Amino acid sequence: MPSSIVIGSQWGDEGKGKVIDILASQAEVVVRSQGGNNAGHTVVNNGVTYKLHVVPSGILYPDTLCLIGAGVVIDPKNFLEELQMLKDKNISTKNLKIDPRTHVVMPWHILLDGLSEQFRGNSDIGTTKRGIGPAYMDKYERCGIRMYDLVHPEIFRQKALSTGALKNKIITEVYGGEAFDLEAVIAEYTEYGKQLASYVDDVSVLTYEANKAGKTILFEGAQATLLDIDFGTYPYVTSSHPVSGGVCTGTGVGPKMIDRIIGVAKAYTTRVGKGPFPSELNDEIGDKIRNIGGEFGTTTGRPRRTGWFDAVIVRHSVRVNGLDGLALNKLDTLCGLGDLKVCVAYKKPDGTILKNFPAALEELDGVEPVYETLPGFTEDISGCRSFDELPETCKAYIKRVEELIECPVCMIGVGPDRTQTIERN
Repeated sequence: MPSSIVIGSQWGDEGKGKVIDILASQAEVVVRSQGGNNAGHTVVNNGVTYKLHVVPSGILYPDTLCLIGAGVVIDPKNFLEELQMLKDKNISTKNLKIDPRTHVVMPWHILLDGLSEQFRGNSDIGTTKRGIGPAYMDKYERCGIRMYDLVHPEIFRQKALSTGALKNKIITEVYGGEAFDLEAVIAEYTEYGKQLASYVDDVSVLTYEANKAGKTILFEGAQATLLDIDFGTYPYVTSSHPVSGGVCTGTGVGPKMIDRIIGVAKAYTTRVGKGPFPSELNDEIGDKIRNIGGEFGTTTGRPRRTGWFDAVIVRHSVRVNGLDGLALNKLDTLCGLGDLKVCVAYKKPDGTILKNFPAALEELDGVEPVYETLPGFTEDISGCRSFDELPETCKAYIKRVEELIECPVCMIGVGPDRTQTIERN
């Protein structure tokens, strides 16, 4: 796998961390392309659970170069806590580098995130209130503070005073909130900059040089395709591009560098927060899936909404990302649920059938999922290590998913540990 991308193919939380951990063990370089600490990867490695938010999963391998690209936004305080967590577990961070173009989440971003959600009332988006959206807003308004600024105190002071004054005006005069003491913010964040200065390096150059040297590179991101700012369920999306194209812009590499793109999905569907979810189950089956699958957010602990596998959204992901293969996780969670359903289309109130995921949420108003029903299974599959060992009903389920999404299933997760994975050519 000279250069591979791993992409979430649903609404996030598909178990990308596990797949990335497997591939990271074979990689020499792991690069994070976008997002912030509003999402996370839970990785179980040698019986130890790691909850990673911004640090690439390759950090668990001491010889792997771990890079954080310009498309990421970093909360310095939270990031330093993540580094300390790793050090407490005897994980070295000496091979970790952050691009100087990476934008910084400032305290006013976090406050504005909460204030804007409060202002929206019942029309709120359901953000994690970690300041990610406001940080990306400043990036595109061209008043953001970057990692380069943070590690150069005089530049940081000048930009923090200028941007901070504007944010204080918005906080106080628009939302009626309390202004920040800018001198206190500058003092606190200048100290963070000193602690992070040794990590800053040009990730675009490092990635390019690694590729020239023939090293295996793995690109990872946060969230997933249906949360993409352009091709997701707008406005209930994240503020960046978690699709494969976002990897190139978020790390500063050309698309010709990419050799393989792998999507990750669950054998069912989940999402966190508000927004459409045609195959959602608000019943006993949905509760069983949530509890058996441990469907609670890595970052927030929020219960995830659950539903049957939606082939419409995954086929959308196959097309948008150009997937070469799909890793299908948590097949074991479906054990004992009885007959299994797969959403193959949406039926609008006027009877129109939608086979492709629509561009606007208004097209989803009142839709009903069109299901195919497949036989379930009761066998314990957690010990299966080859496709042939799976029950025939599981094989039939996977084969039908492949047909519906028009993409081969290359990995099958049958448990939380990385060893509980069936790899197929």
